[in-house]
Amino acid sequence: MVNIYDSANQLEEDLRQTPEVADLKLAFEAVKANDLAFKLFDKVQNKQYELQQKQATGQEITNEDIEGMRQLTDQLQNYKEINNLMEKEQKMNSMMEELNKIISKPIAEIYQGEK
Repeated sequence: MVNIYDSANQLEEDLRQTPEVADLKLAFEAVKANDLAFKLFDKVQNKQYELQQKQATGQEITNEDIEGMRQLTDQLQNYKEINNLMEKEQKMNSMMEELNKIISKPIAEIYQGEK
């Protein structure tokens, strides 16, 4: 019998060796090396978390919240390190979406009928 967790652990190890993960790691290190870029990056992440918490607890997200987030994200574009990180994140997300499609194929087939 197959131990699916062994397969998942192997996939984790394999992912660590992909160019996408290596590129993402280098891009994040470049952001951390630029103090101003990293502080802004951290500020944006904290604001995203704050807005997610508001949404999760049923609090209203105000126009002020949205405008504040927009201003922060506009500032992100001024840093090439952050732009590069976002590009690497997008490549990583694309790979993860493909992996998710592959992994969830048996479940999708149950609901769609085998093709």
